[in-house]
Amino acid sequence: MSKRVLVILGHPCTDSFCGALADSYIEAAVAARHDVRVMRLGALRFDPVLREGYKQIQALEPDLLDAQADITWAEHIVWVYPIWWGGIPALLKGFLDRLLLPGFAFQYRKGKAFPDKLLKGRTAHLLVTMDTPPWYYKWIYRMPGLHQMRKTTLAFCGIKPLATLTFGPILDSTGKQRDIWLQQARALATR
Repeated sequence: MSKRVLVILGHPCTDSFCGALADSYIEAAVAARHDVRVMRLGALRFDPVLREGYKQIQALEPDLLDAQADITWAEHIVWVYPIWWGGIPALLKGFLDRLLLPGFAFQYRKGKAFPDKLLKGRTAHLLVTMDTPPWYYKWIYRMPGLHQMRKTTLAFCGIKPLATLTFGPILDSTGKQRDIWLQQARALATR
């Protein structure tokens, strides 16, 4: 069954291994006859700082308006990003801060402790790279960058994460290992 898929590359460089993972996923999703759109955050022009928090409306730049339109269009969103310092990169965090705003991603209502989830009905895959061994990131660090995306960001807005693939350590990985990881990304795209 064909889906509307949005792939978001959260690494600032398109020639990174994250870029290769995104390209592999895109290639397989297109071959599986999904309708695919791609957003590369490093190519967007926007201020990543929410200057006044939620006290004042900060006008969205054209690229962020387009990003909101793409997220509204999508049935499935694929987030491809590295773990840096245990969490998501600053560019991706700034994108989320500026984009997932009240009235678009969630909405509080008087008398309710939890907000309405305005992006409900969408699903997600996360493809995440790291230089830390994934087992160490899971058991010792307790996966803060994954919890942040899956629970306190995506689920908060109503997006249901279906699968997360972690790849690492990237630093000393071989070409053979990277080929296996790219194949895993391709396989996930065909589900």
